[in-house]
Amino acid sequence: MGELVERVDEQDHVLGVVDRASAIRHEWIHRVATIVCRDAGGRILVHRRADGVPLFPGLFNWLLGGAVNVGESYEDAAAREPAEELGVEARPRFLFKFLCRGAISPYWLGLHEVVVEGPVQPDPSEIAWCDWVTESQLGGFVRRQTFVPDAREAFDRYRALIHPPQREAGGPVSFSTMVERAKSLPGSDAAPSPTCQ
Repeated sequence: MGELVERVDEQDHVLGVVDRASAIRHEWIHRVATIVCRDAGGRILVHRRADGVPLFPGLFNWLLGGAVNVGESYEDAAAREPAEELGVEARPRFLFKFLCRGAISPYWLGLHEVVVEGPVQPDPSEIAWCDWVTESQLGGFVRRQTFVPDAREAFDRYRALIHPPQREAGGPVSFSTMVERAKSLPGSDAAPSPTCQ
């Protein structure tokens, strides 16, 4: 049996434990934790997946991530991934989750963010290439066919959260309004980080 994950429903309640390959094959909803890595200047890490990885080999992505293990929280899974893939110890901040219908299978995608200080040491079995880009550059890159398909929807939701529309009177939208906007997107469950308020 391969990697075990929790099969969940459309409200993210656990239904049981299954093999991840079976979850994908039968299109059972499971959980994935992803991380946006930013440097101190606000640039975002973009990488090309190694040719030997089982899912989306050779495609570009702006998110690190992987399946949430049985009994593991999204936050714990998100903390594990930068260490495994970049050699970086960090505690990512949870931003939101949404039900992603996915290119190969549906899953709840928990999106986190972390500021990476210092050099990264990519695991060559996972990452073939990486570089830091501005958010503006990433906006164009993520629409290209060479990107992991599910990265596009996640990017649109991320931008909606961090760049909320201005009120008609010209003032900024409050953080609580921003979170409500993210929650209003279909399949979303946004939660503010205590450090953001």
